[in-house]
Amino acid sequence: MKVRLGDVCDKASSSIIQKSLEGHEGKYPIYGASGLIKYVDFYQREKPYIAVVKDGAGIGRVMKLPAYSSVIGTMQYIIPNEKVDINYLVYSMEYMNLAKYFSGATIPHIYFRDYQKEPLNLPEIKVQKKIGGILSNIEKLIAFRNQELSKFDQLVKSRFIELFGDPVSNDKFWNLAILQDVTSKIGSGATPKGGKSSYQKEGIPFIRSMNVHDGVFLSKDLAYLSDKQAKQLENVIVKENDVLLNITGASVARSCIVPKTVIPARVNQHVSIIRCIPKYLNPEFLNKLFLHHRYKNLLLSLGEAGGATRQAITKSQLEKLQIILPPLTLQNEFADFVQQVDKSKLAVQKSLEKLEILKKSLMQQYFG
Repeated sequence: MKVRLGDVCDKASSSIIQKSLEGHEGKYPIYGASGLIKYVDFYQREKPYIAVVKDGAGIGRVMKLPAYSSVIGTMQYIIPNEKVDINYLVYSMEYMNLAKYFSGATIPHIYFRDYQKEPLNLPEIKVQKKIGGILSNIEKLIAFRNQELSKFDQLVKSRFIELFGDPVSNDKFWNLAILQDVTSKIGSGATPKGGKSSYQKEGIPFIRSMNVHDGVFLSKDLAYLSDKQAKQLENVIVKENDVLLNITGASVARSCIVPKTVIPARVNQHVSIIRCIPKYLNPEFLNKLFLHHRYKNLLLSLGEAGGATRQAITKSQLEKLQIILPPLTLQNEFADFVQQVDKSKLAVQKSLEKLEILKKSLMQQYFG
């Protein structure tokens, strides 16, 4: 049976401002667009409900939230009625992609009056519960796999501290080095003439700051250059084991090691290539040094000093950067450990990808 979304639920609003939560401490969770904000001494909903991000970043995101909790004013309460199972409804709404109803140029909004007209397949309640249960179980497995990945990352961080201590206070009294003395290249690129409109669908990979995340290279948004464009950037050809560091903008100080799959890529002006001299420095050690929270804060402080209108780390600042320099044998031991952990992570990541594909396929089957 086909119905409209508004036939199986009602809306309710929240007027809670996040700033007003100061001084409220308790046992009841309150949520925002990114998830749990804190625990407070009040709640607005006594039963489980669905929340939709209706204002700002993340509009249209849907989440099922527990009884005795609340959301802030940028969220919309969706209250299921007796015709629909809450798990079935939340996955139905996720499939609807409510963000398409946005309006507003500066701060985007979506309104219930618009998306309540969305068509909804409504089988009998027993079938709804079965479908909701299947998708809920898959989502629990996805959450578990993500927790495993997080634990692997924590394991590497703990091993770094165990071997090398605090890289800023140097509590293990390692030798110190200036980055330019232990690297053969520190440099960023440029954007070829024509800008974004001149990028190709295939060709020479072109790395931008959006590809460089903390310890992870994301290929999803790779741009590509023609041979002619790539020749303009021959001084910034990426090689195996280069460390990439974002040096400008909101993502400043994010770093990762370049994957083999994109070599011989070029980089733009927002990304610096740092090439280690093998007899001094292991790239895996340097990358994890950059990712250490204390050292990352140091890099961020350089970024704040480097640009008047936006964060920026200059080439000169990078060249003069002081780093700890443990024995290469110890650096290599750490890199071998990271490699073993990465193998385990890869198996979990593949499992996670299969689960996400399965969920997407089933949602298409149930709600498409």
